[in-house]
Amino acid sequence: MTAARGMAVFRTLDGLTALVTARRGLYVRWSLGPDKDLSTISSTDDLTGVRMPGLSANPLDIEDWWGDRPARVWVARRLYDYSHLPRVKDPGTRPWVLAGREAARGPDNEPLVTEAEPLGWIGLRVIDEAREVIRRLRGPWGPLDRGGAVGA
Repeated sequence: MTAARGMAVFRTLDGLTALVTARRGLYVRWSLGPDKDLSTISSTDDLTGVRMPGLSANPLDIEDWWGDRPARVWVARRLYDYSHLPRVKDPGTRPWVLAGREAARGPDNEPLVTEAEPLGWIGLRVIDEAREVIRRLRGPWGPLDRGGAVGA
């Protein structure tokens, strides 16, 4: 059995938020999935081609400075920031939640995670809910999409 087969699916933003508030050390990774990722436990820097010592992921842990603001907004923001990846990397790119240990930092200061334990896929409805939460906030926000080639 593969890691991805039978993996839970988070179907609502509230369900994912409940997990994030109950457990620390969680990350979201946008990739083709744990089966491919767990075979190497490394990522490659897209700009330089350098292989990195862990899976590039984004932390879901709520920072202390967030205070008593809604956890749902925190989780929505963490998902929204990289929601452009299926469009710019590969249409098969999907978000999934993992627990793991931060081994290093990548060139964008992202955690590089080892000892990865896949916990579940993040369903498309959750991403749509996250976009709607962010749309309702004030400010000219957009996903962290670099947009084009160097020098463009």
